[in-house]
Amino acid sequence: MKAKKSFGQNWLRDEYVLDEIVKSAEIAENDTVLEVGPGLGTLTQKLVATGADVVAVEADKDLLPRLGSMFQGEANFELVNDDILKFDLSKLNKDYKVVANIPYYLTSNLLRTLLESNNPPSTMVLLVQKEVAQRIMAKPGQMSVLAFSVQYYAKPEYIMDVKKELFDPVPKVDSAVIKIIRGQRPAFEADIKKLFRLVKAGFGEKRKMLRNSISGGLGIETLLVENLLKDCKLKPTARAQELSLKDWQGLYSQALQMGII
Repeated sequence: MKAKKSFGQNWLRDEYVLDEIVKSAEIAENDTVLEVGPGLGTLTQKLVATGADVVAVEADKDLLPRLGSMFQGEANFELVNDDILKFDLSKLNKDYKVVANIPYYLTSNLLRTLLESNNPPSTMVLLVQKEVAQRIMAKPGQMSVLAFSVQYYAKPEYIMDVKKELFDPVPKVDSAVIKIIRGQRPAFEADIKKLFRLVKAGFGEKRKMLRNSISGGLGIETLLVENLLKDCKLKPTARAQELSLKDWQGLYSQALQMGII
């Protein structure tokens, strides 16, 4: 079956990498596993073989007959035709796991949807674009909204590189497998809407100093932001990508106190 660009389909063919993905998820028989975009069912077969309950959400209707036929009679397999961003995650058992080869265009939105859900997964093992994996793993100096979003809720771990030649069709870039383990609670307590309003403002103007990006993003005077940075013991020339989660915690608390957000 021919892959469709509109669905971002690039199917992994390598047995070793498929086995490593399943191994990294540490799946037990009593687990529930959500697979996003099962495609041709190569990873799905290995997930079903673990004995866990596998819920495979596939947006491409043309793949449903093939998948339905492959797993006919498998009591621990459920196929759902839906857009994963609209799928009702509350239907899944608590502490389910996500194992998936995600379309590149979907990565950021999917991560935010899963991590901010009222029923978030306990663990995710994802095959993503290598550059995206590196951004998720970033340290202060290279931080981004994506890195903050993941690290605020969870602990990411880099598992392995995956060469582009192992996919069909061959994509333009290499991929990587990452594991994301959700913490018992976020990095710090916050009103999520207010926190991400501040964070998005901070990262809104790439490479601009925080005093300018926050001022422009929140529509407030630069002097007010300079006072905010001073109160948080941050340099007036600080940039968003340089900040740690602890720095953002201080900024958020002080901004809340000052009525900025």
